[in-house]
Amino acid sequence: MSPTAPTSPPSSATPTTSVALSAPPKPSPSKPASSASASRPPAPQPPPPLTPTSIVRGTASGGRTVALTFDDGPGPATGQILDLLTQYGARATFCQIGPQAAADPAMVRRILAEGHRLCDHTVHHPQPMHALSHDQQVYEISAAKDMIAKAGGAGTKVRWFRAPGGDFTAENQLIAAQCGLRPLGWSVDTRDWARPGAPAIVATVQRDLRPGGVVLLHDAGGDRSQTVAALKQLLPWLIAQGYSFDFPAV
Repeated sequence: MSPTAPTSPPSSATPTTSVALSAPPKPSPSKPASSASASRPPAPQPPPPLTPTSIVRGTASGGRTVALTFDDGPGPATGQILDLLTQYGARATFCQIGPQAAADPAMVRRILAEGHRLCDHTVHHPQPMHALSHDQQVYEISAAKDMIAKAGGAGTKVRWFRAPGGDFTAENQLIAAQCGLRPLGWSVDTRDWARPGAPAIVATVQRDLRPGGVVLLHDAGGDRSQTVAALKQLLPWLIAQGYSFDFPAV
């Protein structure tokens, strides 16, 4: 019942007085949802990784320097390679398979004690890596880093990640960076893993190396006697050409 209506119907003989009802106040229009959300500060975005995601293909110092890198170890040839590096005062980076590092911590510690550095080369060397799920790729990178660091002992730093077969993608480069690892490529592929012969390995480096280059070699993953033989020729040649030994950029 309206609050201004009479309590009983009016007599038909008596004229009724018209009462003007004041209109109720108009509700203020509600703001559109988009306007309300626009006034709200945007959700915070996760910070970008502190480590760059771009692939390194050059030395830290540039100029007439070279970075020697050895994949798939540690293995039976690692000790011979370390002996040669020591003989010529050369430094190198060893891209290690997690379980192999865990199985030979003494060799990992020798690598570090002799002034070389370490790189993550996954747990299982999966190829192609990009075919793995995101979680599998995270495991391959993060678990390998942990295994290598544990093998090296307290304070061990693992600075780079090299995808097996160079199968880098935006996804695994970001995962690596989030683990504090810079993706590491190369500028000279010796293809020593295919055992083309020591002369072919030497010829490839002599033909393709430019100042500031990164050379891909292997110290495990098969018979590496050709790599050792090639290194016996390459190390004095590099020194004669005026190269000094450096690490990859980080």
